[in-house]
Amino acid sequence: MKTQIVKAFGTDAPTDDLKQMDIQRREVTANDVEIDILYCGVCHSDIHTARNEWPGTIYPNVPGHEIVGRVTNVGNLVTKFKVGDLAAVGCMVDSCRTCESCQEGLENYCEKGMTGTYNSSDKHLGTHTFGGYSEKVVVDENYVLSVPENLDLAATAPLLCAGITTYSPLRHWNVGEGKKVGIVGIGGLGHMGVKLAKAMGAYVVVITTSASKIEDAKRLGADEVILSTDKSQMKSNARTLHFILDCVSAQHDINAYLSLLKRDGQLTLVGAPVDALPVAPFSLIPARKSFSGSMIGGIAETQEMLDFCGKHNITSDIELIDMQDINNAYERMLKGDVKYRFVIDMASLKK
Repeated sequence: MKTQIVKAFGTDAPTDDLKQMDIQRREVTANDVEIDILYCGVCHSDIHTARNEWPGTIYPNVPGHEIVGRVTNVGNLVTKFKVGDLAAVGCMVDSCRTCESCQEGLENYCEKGMTGTYNSSDKHLGTHTFGGYSEKVVVDENYVLSVPENLDLAATAPLLCAGITTYSPLRHWNVGEGKKVGIVGIGGLGHMGVKLAKAMGAYVVVITTSASKIEDAKRLGADEVILSTDKSQMKSNARTLHFILDCVSAQHDINAYLSLLKRDGQLTLVGAPVDALPVAPFSLIPARKSFSGSMIGGIAETQEMLDFCGKHNITSDIELIDMQDINNAYERMLKGDVKYRFVIDMASLKK
């Protein structure tokens, strides 16, 4: 297979900084779309993977799965995109396509394992996939998404992970008018959860440990804020919420949040703490409550999310950085020093 050399930023080891490197991309085949990457969001998963905190990182590693760009080339069988179109790529670039999940449009739950945008086996080149911290990417058209023209492109990039990660469980659990919905944690995921739940018509309650985030939660659209460190507030709000979206990636007491659910209430975890979260049986049993998880969304649902954001003019709150500032951005993310998502201006890589 013909390949091309592409400039990228990645790392050779868990303890190394990210640096400029050259990687190989395939030349477009019949069903491929080549995208010149304009912006790439920075996700906490990028740090976990680059630093091998979720064991299994293959090096060299080039992170990035919140990709927005413009189509520069298409294969001769491509029908969904043409040169010049805006296009996006999220957390996956392929799946088996034949299992029950893939057949139902839930490629993210592919029973043979989806092909991640980075750090997965690359069946075309026989190596592993490289992410969006790079000049361009080549992806099968069935895993490429259309971007609404009215949205700010840089602020759209985080929708490809943070957006769909919060949209999918909100849709799955029928969040909308008449539902009182809690969003735990106001960060890259949580701030998107607030915007999306509000646009779906829900009454939105933000639950935070930080008094400093109360005003910002209301700016984002929250109807109410509960300070979880205030025991009296937590007690007075017990059994008041239909659904809770837990966006916290740090260790926390899940039972405290389960206490806020009504009978038949549902808490879904999308944050990914490294260690286990103990759940007390009697946090669930007495009021028939449920505790679940959710991981991104399928391709059709991700396109639905982008279209929904286009209709409601929803994007992420971002800070735009140059590619060369990525190591500093990682350190700032670990300190919570960003509102609420870093996005890389990939033009900086071409300098």
